[in-house]
Amino acid sequence: MSDQESHETSHVDHEQAAAYVGALGFAIISLSDTRTEETDQSGQYIRQVVQDAGNHVTRYTIVKDDPDRIREQLHAALGDPDVAIVVTNGGTGVALRDAAYEIIVGFLEKRLDGFGELFRKLSFEEIGAAAMMSRAVGGIARGKVVFSLPGSTKAVRLGMEKLILPQAAHLYWELHKDNETS
Repeated sequence: MSDQESHETSHVDHEQAAAYVGALGFAIISLSDTRTEETDQSGQYIRQVVQDAGNHVTRYTIVKDDPDRIREQLHAALGDPDVAIVVTNGGTGVALRDAAYEIIVGFLEKRLDGFGELFRKLSFEEIGAAAMMSRAVGGIARGKVVFSLPGSTKAVRLGMEKLILPQAAHLYWELHKDNETS
């Protein structure tokens, strides 16, 4: 078996094993100074696609783009035993008020650099050079997978459909597989 075949088999084996993970609990944190539950289209979209994929929304909140409030909500979500994956939306831009990136990165123990790179690549294909202004980021914090997306519904759709949902169970399985064999 060639190295390429071995790598492909390993990847396929991992994804097949991850299929047995079952429903995952998601925390959704929308970061906005102006949205309400009724106007939070991005947060509502995430809720819907998470449920449509057979997972559970265990937490949903809208938080002002304020560092202390963001830290408080991330701390609560990461401390919730029913949460496997945290998805934030909003606050990832370059405006002075956009504080999410710095706060979220401060929680991460391991970064999933490929998430941000792929997100910006896919965004570039849709919106061109403006994609460079996104500071979408993913990583691991306290045994949970964390993703931070821009606030636009189009960006959220891209991140959820192309990256997060297709790999959520695989990421969770990879993160916890050693615990199952010990």
